[in-house]
Amino acid sequence: MKPQRMQKSATAAAIVCAMLFALPLWWVTVSALRPTQDIFRYLSPLSAWTLLPLHPTLTNVIGLWSSPFARAIGNSVLVAAVTVVLGLGVCSAAAFALAVIDFPGRSIVFAVVVISFLIPFDAVAVPLFSILRSADLQNSYAGLVLPGIGNGLAVFLLRQFFIGLPRDLRDAAVMDGAGWFSIYRRIYLPLSVPALISASIILFVFQWQAYLWPLLIAPDPHYKVAAVAIAEFATSYNVNYALVFAGAIFISLVPMVVLVGFQTQFRTSVASTGGKE
Repeated sequence: MKPQRMQKSATAAAIVCAMLFALPLWWVTVSALRPTQDIFRYLSPLSAWTLLPLHPTLTNVIGLWSSPFARAIGNSVLVAAVTVVLGLGVCSAAAFALAVIDFPGRSIVFAVVVISFLIPFDAVAVPLFSILRSADLQNSYAGLVLPGIGNGLAVFLLRQFFIGLPRDLRDAAVMDGAGWFSIYRRIYLPLSVPALISASIILFVFQWQAYLWPLLIAPDPHYKVAAVAIAEFATSYNVNYALVFAGAIFISLVPMVVLVGFQTQFRTSVASTGGKE
């Protein structure tokens, strides 16, 4: 009986913790459905109407999608999708080389990859901006996509997964005369779907939540992404909290759906990458 009680207590604690994490998101959602003058009206003192809309309205949502935010979120979807497709090809190929091909300096290259995702992107954003601007890639989709293609964390995760695959498969393919590209495409990629999905999520989230880089490389309204568009609802003289909250809900909803939809594959992939050398 004691293990069952402990399990029930742990479940109850997990539910309470989840509710505490969900409360701010719920309040933002409710605030997005309120008239602007009612957003902060029920915060003090706290009441049932703090978390429930007394006069719900879709005015804020309609206003949001009537603004430049609609184009901005379309840009975010396009940039994130292209980053995932191209980045998955680059990262998986690099991970395959680091895991399977024994070339001089492989350990050094892998160490550089590990160090790369430990360095905050903000630290290299300005020099990278200077390089891409000199290449005439400012205010372009290419400029938005290129920095997200090579992701050190995605390479690390895929490399660890590839190491865990049976070497006998590779040796048998080599005996049959298969080249490295054939082994990579016909053996490693089909067996690594969970890891590929996890790497795709990493690439997607990195690009979707990016703010500083799109702000630097694409100030033109034609190329603005959703995170930058939301920030423009706040000016030096006024903050349109209604549109900020409404935009935040839509920006949060997309990665939330992606993570919930692929959580099993992500968990499987991460669990299978530990302790492999």
